[in-house]
Amino acid sequence: MGVAGRYFAPWIVARGGTDAAIGVAAAAAGAVVAVLAPWLGSVGDRTGRRVPLLAATTVVTVVATALLAAGSVLWSLVLYAVASAGFHLGSVVYDALLPTVSTEADRGRVSGLGVAVGYVGSLLALGIGSAVLPRYGHSALFVALAAAFLVFALPAFVAIREAPHPAPGGSPRSAFSALADAWGVAIRERGIRRFLLGRFLYVDAINTFFLFNAVYVRYQVGLDDRATDLAAAVGVAAALVGAALAGAAVDRFGAAAVLRVAIGALVAAVALGVAAGLGAPQQTAYAVALLGGAGVGAAWTSDRVVMTRLAPPERLGELFGLYATVGRFAVLLGPVVWAYVSGIPSLGRPGALGALGVLLAGAFGVLWRLDDEPSGQRSPAAPAADGTMSS
Repeated sequence: MGVAGRYFAPWIVARGGTDAAIGVAAAAAGAVVAVLAPWLGSVGDRTGRRVPLLAATTVVTVVATALLAAGSVLWSLVLYAVASAGFHLGSVVYDALLPTVSTEADRGRVSGLGVAVGYVGSLLALGIGSAVLPRYGHSALFVALAAAFLVFALPAFVAIREAPHPAPGGSPRSAFSALADAWGVAIRERGIRRFLLGRFLYVDAINTFFLFNAVYVRYQVGLDDRATDLAAAVGVAAALVGAALAGAAVDRFGAAAVLRVAIGALVAAVALGVAAGLGAPQQTAYAVALLGGAGVGAAWTSDRVVMTRLAPPERLGELFGLYATVGRFAVLLGPVVWAYVSGIPSLGRPGALGALGVLLAGAFGVLWRLDDEPSGQRSPAAPAADGTMSS
């Protein structure tokens, strides 16, 4: 939130960078994640040791983030790509730890709690920005955000206990060879196939707007820095509440149903965002933050539960790798779409935001009939690392 969502992009634009340059950096990071994510997930499956992988990706993210303002615009964009790749690769193994710390009965609530606590961290990032940036500048800000990222990652490295379950031939080579099987499962299983297609569309929209939202509200809607921070805080608070409510709703109504509601809320938020960019009262931006934040929090809570319910347990990490790869392919496309559409004089940034709304509507259509009942190919329930049964 502090880097990608709020402070990095406006700082780059203020130094002479462009939306397109930021998009290229994000796309480069997406390409790296798209290649490495399934392999990383497969290594976690075969070794049963995901926490060390999470620690390694955290170190990459922290070091690159701390150095963001240490050089030129180009150097900063390169480091941003490295930090983003580390962050999203870490998300692969982090998400695959969900069955380790939950059961089938409470998975939605645990997922929602995880997302909600993450948004508390987002509010903290905004607080760090408000305290550090005016006095010490962007260089100190990025160091402070990197330090906070490291400090709050440490409990996961200490508290999560995994039971190793290495499979025969668990070398990197055999991990790569397992990817073909994972793709085969995704292609054969209609539910997984439908989910990954829908995820491509809505992640494309969400992550692209997340990358450009501060630029949009600052330069298109016309909010000043203080109002932009307030809108971001409203969005984060709404996401926190949305995640918590969605967690309980997932356990009661099903993850796929909650995901569809979340995407519907995002379509409405985009429509309001376009209106705000075309001259609607500036206060409309706060309504966008409220509705969009709640929708994003609910989406992130429900979609990883959908994946845990559709994926065979023995291939959960591999399929979370594909889950991440789909998201990274979306990041490759989204910034290109934004850069192209926003560069058309008659459309500009409101037109680019509207294009993201079309993607969200497409995702809603694809997922309309998604059933997140466990796949027929799933193995019988197996003991999770904490001794509970996961299915």
